[in-house]
Amino acid sequence: MSNDRFASAHEMVREYAELEAKMADPSIHEDQNNARKLGRRYAQLGPVVAGFKAWKSAEDDLMAAKELAAVDADFASEIPALEATCAETAEKLEELLLPRDPNDDRDVILEVKAGAGGDESAIFAGDLLRMYMRYAEKHNWKVEIIDATESEMGGYKDISVAVKSKGTAAPGESPYARLKFEGGVHRVQRVPETESAGRIHTSAAGVLILPEAEEVDVELNMNDVRVDVYRSSGPGGQSVNTTDSAVRLTHVPTGIVVSCQNEKSQLQNKESALRILRARLLADAQEKAEALASAERKSQVRTVDRSERIRTYNYPENRISDHRVNYKANNLDSVMNGELDDMIQALLDADKAARLASTN
Repeated sequence: MSNDRFASAHEMVREYAELEAKMADPSIHEDQNNARKLGRRYAQLGPVVAGFKAWKSAEDDLMAAKELAAVDADFASEIPALEATCAETAEKLEELLLPRDPNDDRDVILEVKAGAGGDESAIFAGDLLRMYMRYAEKHNWKVEIIDATESEMGGYKDISVAVKSKGTAAPGESPYARLKFEGGVHRVQRVPETESAGRIHTSAAGVLILPEAEEVDVELNMNDVRVDVYRSSGPGGQSVNTTDSAVRLTHVPTGIVVSCQNEKSQLQNKESALRILRARLLADAQEKAEALASAERKSQVRTVDRSERIRTYNYPENRISDHRVNYKANNLDSVMNGELDDMIQALLDADKAARLASTN
């Protein structure tokens, strides 16, 4: 790689120094939204600046060794090792300079919906939710249930939760950065508890990962939103509330509909629905922008169709298989207990390899 390819790193080093100076000014924290935005950008740039300094130091050492070798042959023996270090740090810097996903520092709205398979699918949706909650616990994230529709036999017909990091997450360690490839159709193969003959059933649940939007991220005109209120209901459709506390929001320009009934207060349900609506509008806007920029835009599976599965959970064989990267492991019991890092890392590594290939 020629040094010209590192021109962007020089710019980032300058930006990092400017941000450091700004953040040292106490007045910057009077605007908390702006302070958070600057803090996120500062955290993003930190690894790049460290990588650039490591490469520059290695290159300077190599140049010095070559100059000294011209007058003292003993220095020539150091050159091969220094060349290897220089190449290694250059490769690392190249990876750090790859275009970043703009959502990688965000928290997420995670939605799980039961699909094909009836009651067993709803039970599986509940199992998936517990899996993600345990994974969140291992990463010291906070999980907040926003809205849920329970199933009579257990589990959920659908549920929406917010997964949030505590404080500013390290680059690549935010909920979105780790969970962004979880969106799609998840298929389960197992003997349901209700199956007396011991036959293996196949059912599916859908997972949707949305980057959580802050109010400043989305321009939401409430004149474009139709608000309907109705009586909330529980499993089987029975009324669980004597007042019209459930809220349905319809964003007329896009046709996006969000319903919330988890809270007893109509105002609280409206706020929860607005939170999900902002996340969906942000995702919708980003998808449209990506579609214009690239014909090979990646998108999550929005329908719970077993033919479009991304992953299979095979209980009889204790096997987990991710079909996108041909990942297989016989530790399904551990995965369902939140041990997802190996599988998630395989997906992240495949994505990084694809992005590197596209720059060559």
